Amino acid sequence: MRLEGKSAIVTGGASGFGAGIARKFANEGAHVMIADLNRAAAQQLADEIAGTVCETDISDAASVAEMARMAETAFGQIDILVNNAGITHLPAPLDEVSEEDFDRVFAVNMKSVYLTARALVPQMKARGAGTILNIASTAGLSPRPGLNWYNASKGWMITATKTMAVELAPAGLRVNALCPVAGETPLLKSFMGEDTPEMRAKFLSTIPIGRFSTPQDMGNAACFLCSDEASMITGTALEVDGGRCI
Repeated sequence: MRLEGKSAIVTGGASGFGAGIARKFANEGAHVMIADLNRAAAQQLADEIAGTVCETDISDAASVAEMARMAETAFGQIDILVNNAGITHLPAPLDEVSEEDFDRVFAVNMKSVYLTARALVPQMKARGAGTILNIASTAGLSPRPGLNWYNASKGWMITATKTMAVELAPAGLRVNALCPVAGETPLLKSFMGEDTPEMRAKFLSTIPIGRFSTPQDMGNAACFLCSDEASMITGTALEVDGGRCI
């Protein structure tokens, strides 16, 4: 019960890594809001973990503001924010990615972090406490060809994490990031271009531990960084990648 009595928002929490984090948080005693565009999937998980649902477009300022309002109404205060929602473009040469795809990656992976901070940081600062966890990627540390603008967005998120941590530490807030390798999530096929045994084997050959990141891996790491056990840790980008970045 390391998060007992705490409230948390997990964006993109209806599936993949977000669902793993939401389940772990609930198992450790937190009250969890699942903020996701897929309301049906979010509701199904919320029913499982006794959570709260908010249908949210995290790239839209009004939608994020409504998410914050609903969370404050439901919980009174927000102790933990997990910026998990993210997308990618399909593998392609950097000069062939469409402007529409670039703008979508920018809005969901980067602008959303600004919007959630604008909506939630003021009440955390007023309380002198709060934890923010950004879900980045090994792509932001060790970029590979073909996913250039996705790589760049995750590198941006790591830098955002560090600058947020430095600025917000005096106010009592901690900000960290997790950097998973590809995992069994809805984005896996998009990362690979095609989901075939051959492509999976190619991906796995780059991971020393020999398997993908799982939602459980992410939930465990997220729980530690968002708990009081990590009270001296801020500004870190923790690799949960089976050694891929070595």
